[in-house]
Parts: sequence; structure tokens; C-alpha cells
Amino acid sequence: MRFILITTLITALNSLADVKPSSLFSNHMVIQHGMEVPVWGDADPEEKVTVSFGKQSLQTEADKDGKWMIKLQPMKASADARVMTISGFNEVVIKDVLVGEVWICAGQSNMQMGFSTVPELRKLTSRESNVRSFEVPKIVAFDEQDSLSGAWKQNFPNSAVAAGFAHFLEESVDIPVGIILSSWGSSSLEAWMPRDMTSQLPLFKQQMDEFDANKEAIKRIDNIIKSTDSREKTDDIFIRRQPNILYNAMIAPLVPYACRGLVWYQGERNAMNYNEIPDSPWYRRTIPMTGYGEALKLWIKRYRKEWKRDDFAFMVVMLPGYAKGLADKTEIPTEKSWAWMREAQLEAQELPQTWVINTIDLGDAKNIHPKDKLPISKRLALQAQKNYFKSDILADGPILKEVKESRDGLIVEFENSKGLKTKDGKDPSGFWVSFDGEKWYPAIAKLKNEVVVLTSTDLKNPKFVRYAFSAMPRTNLINSASLPAHPFRTDNK
Repeated sequence: MRFILITTLITALNSLADVKPSSLFSNHMVIQHGMEVPVWGDADPEEKVTVSFGKQSLQTEADKDGKWMIKLQPMKASADARVMTISGFNEVVIKDVLVGEVWICAGQSNMQMGFSTVPELRKLTSRESNVRSFEVPKIVAFDEQDSLSGAWKQNFPNSAVAAGFAHFLEESVDIPVGIILSSWGSSSLEAWMPRDMTSQLPLFKQQMDEFDANKEAIKRIDNIIKSTDSREKTDDIFIRRQPNILYNAMIAPLVPYACRGLVWYQGERNAMNYNEIPDSPWYRRTIPMTGYGEALKLWIKRYRKEWKRDDFAFMVVMLPGYAKGLADKTEIPTEKSWAWMREAQLEAQELPQTWVINTIDLGDAKNIHPKDKLPISKRLALQAQKNYFKSDILADGPILKEVKESRDGLIVEFENSKGLKTKDGKDPSGFWVSFDGEKWYPAIAKLKNEVVVLTSTDLKNPKFVRYAFSAMPRTNLINSASLPAHPFRTDNK
């Protein structure tokens, strides 16, 4: 009888599931300072789970599905490597844990672009620092996932923008920085949307309805997911261009990891269309530039709902100059160009805790993957430093404040105009004026006491202004921080 009892006890103990934290909790991780830190995972139903870190030791009980979560109280940033223990029936020891600033960096190819192609960034990222990274595997799923593979590494993320941002932020605030990189080339905004956003966006609902009805595509995706072979390039391109399924596999498992927010560098794919939507191929039916602004705002709100944080920050990287296919019309403000996408991106700033990083002075007319990522990295770090570390610095270039009519023409006033000047010492360039919003003429621009005065030899009474509103504008207007003036138009008011 005693033997049977012992055998039964051993069998029961062996049947217990190990306490298992989310894969985001691994050696070398960085956890967010200054806010509650959720720690979660799996265990046996009703199993007691204890999480200990620093002076905190908190206990909870797994629910009937074996899910558990504990929220550590806010902590100060620290570069001291510490240990986190998670215990239940077993014990998990996570070593070399730092407390610092954590950001998700997401988007398409210009976020994915490695820093090895940018010599200036390659030099910076070769230095030792308190930067850690977690790279999300490039995979898709039909349903929202709650786990993913991967591990934190003691190095920079393999992304030029993300690595540069981490470097300059860590250098400026002197605390550890953790980057979670989740990016995939040629992906649309819709690829990163939860399915339930179909109730808010009719075009996204159309995309999902067509996706669900395309049994051949679903079978192909399913085979690609299940395959253990290396993906063919055509298969790779096919799955990353679908709606929703990137979100399911590459964002959903990150929720609700404590982080400051998300850096978003995406839009090139949605900039394929101005307003019209091509009928084929079906997977190209992306939200066009004219609808991107509203979709982006709804998407940001949806992510904040997912993280249950109204203060979840977003920094959106504006699309830089690009003019392939426009020949000699790269500076014309009426052409269907990325100017309209930039305007749409700037709509995001209508939301709190949201900033658009101006890149109007950057880019490559013929290369959709420009190498001037260093200035973008610096501007991202400046924005984070100003808004979250109370630094008294200029993090934005001049932004339109008001246009006043005068006897001679128009007077343009800016916010962040301290030290308004041009980087080449010449008169400001990139300004166009119109009376009716239809015909536009190059303006004569002069700097006077930190405002710009516009006149025109072609127009006696100008009423509207467009600045840097073209595919690849020539711009030179900056402030004392050498940050470029934001593009704008007044005929949309």
C-alpha cells in the first residue's frame, strides 16, 4: 500500500506543469523603469506563482486555464545586473536583468534595414553600452498568439534606425535601453492591425473578407507556416504582404510587456496609391494615402487599448524625399507624391503622446531605402529625451503657427522658431503660393525677425501657402537646433 501511495504521489508530481514565463522574460532583458511591470506566463491551474525581483516578492495564483500575471511596482532605472526568480512547482532564474528605457521599433523595410549598410552607425554600434535587444521572428499566424520564440541579446538590434536611436538615447540619458524589434519589409499598415479593426475601417473589412474567401491563399500560407524548410523568396514576400497576420504573430505576443511606447517607420507600401485602389492583385488593396491619416490614428488608439495605457507613446517617422518616376516634377506641389502621405502621417500628432519625426530634408530621389538613417536616429532620441526626461531642449523644427496677410504678401509665423535661419545662408526655398488653391507659383521668400515673408511676381494677392509639399523638395529652413521646418499646406484648412 505504501509503495502504491508513493508511486501515485510521484506520478502526480511529474504531471504538474512547470511554471513558464513568457519568452520575453529571459536573461539579459531590460524592464521598463517608472511604471508597473507585468510579468506573466503559464502554470498548472490554481498553482501559486511567486515573482521576486530586487526588494519585491509578489505572489498570485494561476487561473483555470493556467494563465498568471503579476505586476511589479515601478522601479528606478539601474544598470546593475540583477536576478529575477519565478517560482511555483519549479523555479525559473532569469539573470542579468537591467531596468531602463524600453521601446518597440516596428514597421517595414526602412525599419528593418540593417545598420551594416550605414557606415556612420556601424561605428557607433561597435562601442560597448547598456543597450539590449530582442528581435521578433518574422512569421505570421491566422490567430492572435500569446507566445513567440526569441531571446534578449547583449547588443544592438540589427536595424539602422533602431540601433542609432538606442545609441543616442542611452548616451543622452545614461540609463540602459532595451529595443524590441518587430519589422518586416513591404508590409502595409493593415498587416499590423488586429482583426477587430474591421468594424472601424470599411476597406480593412473588405481586405479581410477577401482574405478569408481566398482558400487557395490560406492553404498556401498554412503550408508555409508548417514547413521546416527555408522560405522561398516568393513565399516570404507573399505572406508579409497580407493583412492582419503579422499583427497576430509579431505584436500580439508582446502585449502587455512594459515599455515606453513604439517607434513606427512605415508607409511606403500604403503610399503606392493616392486615392484610387487597384483591382488586382487583390493583396495590393491597401489603404491609400488619402485615408492613411485616419487609419493611423485609429490604429494607435487600438494599440493603446491593447496595452491598457493611454500614455503609450508613439513616434512616427515621416517618409523622406523620394521621387522615382516623377522626372522633372519632383518639386511641383500639385503632383501625386509622398507629400500627401507626409500630411497624413502628421495627422497622428492630433493625438496626445504622439510625435512625427520630420525627415523632409532627407531621402534619395531614386532609392526607396535611403542610407541617411543617422539624422533620423538622433531626432528620435531627441524627442524621447525631451518628453520623458524633462530636458530643456528643442526636439522639433519650425512648425507652422499662422499665416497672415500683409500689404506686400504673406507673413508665415512658426512655433519652435528660435534662431530661425537657413542652413546655407540663402533665402528660404520650397515655398509656393496660390490665390485659389488650384494654380501655384514659386514664392519669393525672405527672412525677417524669425518669420518668413512671401511675395510673388506672378500673383498680386496670394492667399494660400504650400511649403516643402512635393516629392523631393529643396528645403533649407531650420531653427537654432538645426532641425528642419515641417512641411505644410494652408489650402486644406
